[in-house]
Amino acid sequence: MSEHPYRLAVIIGSTREGRFAPVIANWFTRHAERHPHTDVDVIDLDAVRPYELRYGSEEYESFAKRVDEADAFVVITPEYNHSFPAPLKHAIDLLRAQWQAKPVGFVSYGGISGGLRAVEQLRLVFAELHATTVRETVSFPLAGNLFDDAGDLHEPAAATQAADALLRQLTWWAVTLREARATRPYGA
Repeated sequence: MSEHPYRLAVIIGSTREGRFAPVIANWFTRHAERHPHTDVDVIDLDAVRPYELRYGSEEYESFAKRVDEADAFVVITPEYNHSFPAPLKHAIDLLRAQWQAKPVGFVSYGGISGGLRAVEQLRLVFAELHATTVRETVSFPLAGNLFDDAGDLHEPAAATQAADALLRQLTWWAVTLREARATRPYGA
């Protein structure tokens, strides 16, 4: 493993009022920060406001730089109407080269499917951007029932195990692809 930590951007994909995303993101971020070799940057699309970003603006450049500096991503996404949120798609579509040759993992939540239908569609989007999605995911079906008022899981064992598997895969890909990009820049 590399002696230099890799930058993991955790992207909070929901911007809806009353969203549950911060609960999921806080749990995952606390967990990821305990993993070695990981420097976590949380990118909350509710704060980024992707629909308001204009190419060349300071806000656009700031968002593009944070995505560019990331070595890997975890997208926290709900499932809305069997898909993922429109602001997340818009934020992804604003950039191209910044996503390329980097790994992407997913933490999803929703109804009975736990957001997995949203994840399957996001895999197609990131493949088009030449990003590599990892197999392991963390999924929370009926997420509101799984967490207490403090944002902790009632029964954390399965989710913690899934998050560890996701982070192990992501770490391997992040370090490997970072070294590959340094040796031979990616060009699609």
